[in-house]
Amino acid sequence: MSLPPSDSALTDEQRAIRDLVYEFATEEIRPGAREADATETFPEDVWDGLAELDLTGLTVPEEYGGFDAGRVTYSVVNEGVAYGQLAVATALSVHCLATSCIATFGSEAQRERWLPEMVDGRPVGAFALSEPHAGSNPAEMSTVARWDGDEYVLDGEKMWITNGQRAGVYVVFAKTDPDDPGSVTQFLVPGDTPGVTVGKKEEKLGLRASDTTSLGFDGARIPAENRLTEEGKGLSAAFRILTGGRIGIAAQSVGLAQAAFDEAREYAGEREQFGGPIADIQAIQHKFAEMATRIAASRLLVREAARQANAGEDNRVAASMAKYHASETAMAVTNEAVQIHGGYGYTTEFDVERLYRDAKITEIYEGTTEIQKEIIARGVLE
Repeated sequence: MSLPPSDSALTDEQRAIRDLVYEFATEEIRPGAREADATETFPEDVWDGLAELDLTGLTVPEEYGGFDAGRVTYSVVNEGVAYGQLAVATALSVHCLATSCIATFGSEAQRERWLPEMVDGRPVGAFALSEPHAGSNPAEMSTVARWDGDEYVLDGEKMWITNGQRAGVYVVFAKTDPDDPGSVTQFLVPGDTPGVTVGKKEEKLGLRASDTTSLGFDGARIPAENRLTEEGKGLSAAFRILTGGRIGIAAQSVGLAQAAFDEAREYAGEREQFGGPIADIQAIQHKFAEMATRIAASRLLVREAARQANAGEDNRVAASMAKYHASETAMAVTNEAVQIHGGYGYTTEFDVERLYRDAKITEIYEGTTEIQKEIIARGVLE
């Protein structure tokens, strides 16, 4: 494990949290990561361990029992958990998206009802925005919440739902007027609501320990008090939450890249060719120089985007820069880590194979690389 020696952007408390999470990731998450990936089974014991560390309440205010972490601390935790396994970090960040929605937009009654239990890790939260035909442009969603008496009736389908099978509560986005893109509204939907169905787990290239499913609504009745935002305010709420979520994904990309770097460095020091370890070969040394520089630059971009968020500044461009650069770094570093391992890197015997497969999703979810470039371009050309 090669953490920054000083990391001057962090306080003493944040460095202590960073070290604690990296230690948990190394001792509790990584040993079972390969099996969890192979069996496509989420490690619930690890989730319980995160709850014991209060990390399932990371974005919940203290009055509801939460950790109430600022964005810098949030990024530090996401990086460390992803160092252990990206599937676990993704599950945690989506749970935190759900708790953030409740804490930010929910009524006092909704907060008191849901947040203390979610701080304890159960129910698990999920975030249902994307649809089969509405991904990067959620305004095109077709899920509808029709007013009927004192309830809303939900009909439609969501796609790519992380924690889909594990979740006990979903934050769902739906139009109250099917013909009005501006009518998107945010709802809180318990998992046991009649008319809510969870699809089968998707078979994925990577992130295989994370359950990703579809979510169907067929006449699902939701009490009016389960509406999180005013009608028509859901999409702006989603974009606000996702900006913070992108910092988390960027941090996870850094943690994943760091894991691949450390695996490659250990291997290069042990693998001997031409009379010595391959780490003595200049071509290999240059790979490590490039990887280390990219990781350091990505980490700094993440820290700056998080700092801006903590300061209340408009950090949309910084968050997209961090997400774009860090996800590209995760792909580049894991690719080089496989290359350094040679033929062994292509086998499931070595973790770099799994890290390489996992890295690709960081360029896709929480806004694709292309979407991040659009946001950055608009920001710098205004």
